[in-house]
Amino acid sequence: MNTPLHADPLEVPAEVALLAIDMEKYSQIPEAKMAAIRCDVDDILATVLAECGLPDPQERPGGYKDSGDGVILLFPPAVLARLVDPLLGQLNASLVRYEQQRLASSPVLRLRVSVHSGPLSLPDHRGDAINDTTRLLDCQATRQALFAAKDSGAFIAAALSEIVYQRTVYAGRTLDLRPHHLLEAIARVSGKSGFEQTCRIHVPGLTGPAVRPYLTDAAAPGAAPARTPQPSVSPATPPSSSGGTFQFHDQVRDATIADRIETLRIDRRQR
Repeated sequence: MNTPLHADPLEVPAEVALLAIDMEKYSQIPEAKMAAIRCDVDDILATVLAECGLPDPQERPGGYKDSGDGVILLFPPAVLARLVDPLLGQLNASLVRYEQQRLASSPVLRLRVSVHSGPLSLPDHRGDAINDTTRLLDCQATRQALFAAKDSGAFIAAALSEIVYQRTVYAGRTLDLRPHHLLEAIARVSGKSGFEQTCRIHVPGLTGPAVRPYLTDAAAPGAAPARTPQPSVSPATPPSSSGGTFQFHDQVRDATIADRIETLRIDRRQR
């Protein structure tokens, strides 16, 4: 038997764009109805991809990976922006139409979605890119955002990796989505203590601030970068009944200080 040749482990694989979807509560659907509902999802997805002018992943070696209750699709990196906009909006609109025609005996169809980009070995799907894509899909922030979708009449909640957000929305490559339509959050997965990444959460029809109350891992409003130094506060003179004087050695970002101190006296005396 000939042993298959493997790629050089030091060689970086070609980059791909990844789109993953997962059906909410698929395991709770009666077994007799699983095939039909999964077929509906595949049909909806195929139609949306065509509407967005995206290539069929099944025509690409290793481009389609079935995950049972969902699927991971691979695309050329050049179409990354279209996987965010218009795809997310079109997918939600298709699910809205599906809901309007759904039989009462059929389950409601809601999806979690993740979009990522990175190097990936094909056709065996070896690499961190696919692992990160599935973890973004499973993270608490995406799951919690689906409750915001339910309350607002939407049918998807999506997580974009930070690299996707920077290359698409932030870079101005999306027609309808702007930064305020997404919420910065920290992606964490139960049982995966080593995974923690910044991501952007999107629910069609909602702005980022509207999604914030649903998330426990949302970034604080106006949060500074992670390594921003904290203000160093020390009394310049002994406290007295008339108040104290404070010396700040860096830019003040602490909300409590900024909200409560109205007048600052800058002591320029030499020590």
